[in-house]
Amino acid sequence: MLHLLKYSFLSKIRNFNIVFWPLVFPLVLGTFFYFAFGNINEADFQTVPVAVVKEDTADTFFLTYLEQVGESNPDLLKQEEMSEKEALEALQDKKVEGIYYVGKEPSLTVAGTGIEESILQTVLDSCENTRTTITNIMKKNPEMDIETITNLLSADSLVKEVSLGGRTIDGNVQFFYALIAMACLYGCFIGFGSAIGIQANITPLAARRCVTPTHKLKLILTDQLTSFALGYVDVIILLLYLRYVLKLDFQGQMGKMLVVSFFGSLIGVSMGMFVGSLGKMQEGAKIGIILGISMVSSFLAGLMNGNMKDIVEKSFPFVNRINPASLISDAFYCINVYDDMTRYYRNLITLAVMCVVLVLASFFMVRRERYDSI
Repeated sequence: MLHLLKYSFLSKIRNFNIVFWPLVFPLVLGTFFYFAFGNINEADFQTVPVAVVKEDTADTFFLTYLEQVGESNPDLLKQEEMSEKEALEALQDKKVEGIYYVGKEPSLTVAGTGIEESILQTVLDSCENTRTTITNIMKKNPEMDIETITNLLSADSLVKEVSLGGRTIDGNVQFFYALIAMACLYGCFIGFGSAIGIQANITPLAARRCVTPTHKLKLILTDQLTSFALGYVDVIILLLYLRYVLKLDFQGQMGKMLVVSFFGSLIGVSMGMFVGSLGKMQEGAKIGIILGISMVSSFLAGLMNGNMKDIVEKSFPFVNRINPASLISDAFYCINVYDDMTRYYRNLITLAVMCVVLVLASFFMVRRERYDSI
C-alpha cells in the first residue's frame, strides 16, 4: 500500500497541469491581486477642495452641518465660500472638485466622477439623513435643547466605525477568499489525472496499471488519498502565502481556515475525479468541462466582480447554496468577518455531502469498466 501511495504521488508531481494550475497559478494570481488593490485601503487620500455658493434663501441647517464636518473631520473637506462665477471658474480650472449650492434645498455640482466627487455626494446625503433623523426625534421630543441637537449634527456622534464580530472589514478581501476557492476547485486537475490514470482505454500507463495483479479497489483508494493530500497541501501553501507573506488581514482562527481548505480541496478533487470518470469522452473535452465549471463557479463567487456574489444572492440565492466556490468563500467570511458558526457549519456540511456524492459516483463508474482487450 505504501509503495502504491509513493508511486501515485511521484507520478502526479511530474505532471505539469497538476503542479501549475492548482499551485503555481493561484500564487501568481494572488500576487497580482495584492499589487493591484491589496493595499488600497491604506492609500493616502488628499483633502477634497469644494466651493460653497450661498443663495438668498440659504439652508442654515446645511451650513451648520458643513461647519460641524469641518470641525470633526478637518482633513476631509477644504471649504471656500465663493460667488457662483468664481466657483464655476474654479471648477473648470480643477481648483475645486465640486460646488455646493446652498439655497432652499442644497445641491451639488461636479465636473467628473471619482473618489473626490463621491465623498462630496456622501456628505450631502449624510446631511439629509441627519435632517430626517433630527426631524423624527423632534416630533417625539419637542423640548430637546440646542446642545443635544448640536451633538446630533456631529458626524462622530451619528456614525461610529465598528466591525462585525470585533473584526475589521476590508472590502477587497472578498477577492482573495474567491481566489482561495478557485485554488480549491483547481484541485479538479489532480482528481482528473487520478481518474484517467486507472482507465485502461485512455492512456498506456493506465493500461499497464490495470493488468497488474493489484486489486482495482486498492488502486482507486491510493489515487484518491494522494490526490486529496496533494490538493490540500497546495491550498495550505496558498493560504500561508497570503496570510504570512503578503500579510493579508485574515484574522480568523487558523484551525478553522484549514478545515475550510480541507473541504474545499475535497470538493475540487472529487469534481475532477467525477468528470474524468464520465464515459468515453475525449480527454480534451473533459478538461474543458472541469475548467469551465471551475471558472464559472469562481466568477459567481466574486473572483472577477466583487459584487457578483451579492447579485446572485438577491436574484438566485439557491445558486449560492450549491456553488462550491461560494460555499468556500462564504465559510471564510463566517470566521474572518461576521462570526456566524451556524452558517459556517452549514457550508461545510453542504461541501461534505457534495464530496461524498461525487466520490461514490466516480467509484461506481470506474469500477464497472470492463475491457475486452488492452
